[in-house]
Parts: sequence; C-alpha cells; structure tokens
Amino acid sequence: MGFSEKDFRDFKIKFDSIKREIQKAIIGQEELIEKVLIAMLCEGNVLLEGVPGLGKTQLVKTIGKVLNLDFSRIQFTPDLMPADILGTNIIVHDENGRNKFEFQKGPVFTNILLADEINRATPKTQSAMLQCMQEKIVTAGNETRKLNKPFFVLATQNPIEMEGTYPLPEAQMDRFLFKLNVEFPGLKELTQIVNLTTNNQEIELQKISDKDMFLNMINISKEIPVSKAVMEYAIKLVLYTHPENKESPEITKKYVRFGSSPRGAQAIIRAAKVKALIEGRFNVAFDDIKYVAYPALRHRIILNFEAISDNVDSDFIINQIIDKIG
Repeated sequence: MGFSEKDFRDFKIKFDSIKREIQKAIIGQEELIEKVLIAMLCEGNVLLEGVPGLGKTQLVKTIGKVLNLDFSRIQFTPDLMPADILGTNIIVHDENGRNKFEFQKGPVFTNILLADEINRATPKTQSAMLQCMQEKIVTAGNETRKLNKPFFVLATQNPIEMEGTYPLPEAQMDRFLFKLNVEFPGLKELTQIVNLTTNNQEIELQKISDKDMFLNMINISKEIPVSKAVMEYAIKLVLYTHPENKESPEITKKYVRFGSSPRGAQAIIRAAKVKALIEGRFNVAFDDIKYVAYPALRHRIILNFEAISDNVDSDFIINQIIDKIG
C-alpha cells in the first residue's frame, strides 16, 4: 500500500486535532495524552499507573468519544471470572421451542476496553486477557472468535493500595506496548480541574475520527522508513538492558535481574515511527527512539533486590543506558 507525502502531512493535522479535542476535557497531561494516542496508533495496549482520582478513566472515555470508537469498561475485582470478560454460552429457546446453546459476547468485544484496576483480579482472570491483548481473538468453548478492529486494552492500576491486589505477571506486562505514569497535577492544573468539575458546564466533544480513518492512520504510520543506524541504536538499547550481555553498562549488571524481551524493540521502532510523523518528519530520528524508550521499556526491565533497596527505578537504568550509547 503506497502513501503519498500528502497522506503523511494529513496524519499530523489529524493527530493534532484529535489531541486538541481530548484536551478540552482533560486538563494538563499533554504528554500522557500524546503517548496514549501513539500507543493506539501502534495497535498497542497501555498500562496507566497512578493514584486514584487523577482522571485515568476519564481520559480513556474521552478518547473513545473523540475517536468515535465503541467503548467498554470492566471494573476488575477478586471475584471477577474469565466468562465475565470474554462471554459465555447460555441456553436459549429457538423458534421450535428447543433448547440450544448460544454465545453471549462479553465486554471484550469492543474497540477500546478499559480494564480498571486490572491488578485486583485473580491470576485466572488476568490470564483470560492475554489472548485478547496479543492475538486479538477470543477462544471460548470450541470456537475462536475475532475481536473488533481496532482493539485496544487501556488498563489502570493503583501503585499504593497493595492489599487485595495480584501483581501482573511478566508475560502480561510484556503485552502492554507502553506503561505510563500518571503524574499528580500542579497548582495551575488542579485549579482548572476543580473549576471545570464543580460548575454546571457540560463539555461538548466533537467526534474527530471514526474506525476507518483511525485504521488508515495506523497503516500510514507503518510506512515510515527507519535507517540502519537508528535501527541499530534501538536494538542496542534493548540489548543493554540484559545483565548477561558483556557490553551492557555496569548499572545493568548491578541492578537488573531480567532485561527486555524482543517485544520491547518492536514497541520502540513502531512507536518511534508515529512520533516522527507527529513531529512532521518522514523518517525516524534518534530523538524519537529516546522519547519512546522510557514507556516502552520501563515495565519490561525486572529489577533485583539491590535496586529496590538502593531506590533505583527502571527509568534511571534506561537513562544511564541512553547516556552510554550516546
């Protein structure tokens, strides 16, 4: 599929108008909005981490409205079962009065699935999400069904309330393209949020996009070329997260237990292509790689006990690796 220079320029115009419309309902958090949209244009899932009340759910709902995509929300709880997410076979009467099994679709059959407090569900229920997130299909009984296109899981988790939570296993964390930290707003933003939410004003959001337009934007972003040097830079970033790699920096060998999977490299390259387009460029630069490296790798680096005791986090490791590569 060939795209013209006009298609690439239109991509930036469309992206900017989508972002502006979302910002009508979401105060501040400009970088967060941009990164969520980048991940969605990579057909990726996003894990949003932050304390309650920062507007994570509101952000996802707003994105659904502005992109004119179907939206479902699941509140994860310890008693939630896989069938509550995927759907189940129920007995119905046909026109002849006979009983037959019919598949009742679960909330996962949508475009944007908000998985609220995903770490509150048991491992059994969490694992029901794995196939949806990676392969975009659902196997229930003897049948496999395709999910709608496009399909994204935008999940939230609360970092402070650890009681009654089940940490996401590495295999599931790896299926999130990005992990984004939702920061607490500053004085100016908090004042605007309070003003916006404590009066009678209803925010009218325009539908800027639709399924076909968004799928077209996804296809356009895949066409951006990556030079050999930039590709090598991204691959080195991932290789240097592995402590067993001889060339890895000392900080990796000291603090990292397991490095990123190959999905980390795929995420960096795919997201860097989108970043290049929204900056108005038609090729991937080193700065694009650096920008997306943090959200693409922070949840894929497993730290050891020494890192935790020295208060070293994944972002610090990524920063040191970027410094080493130069």
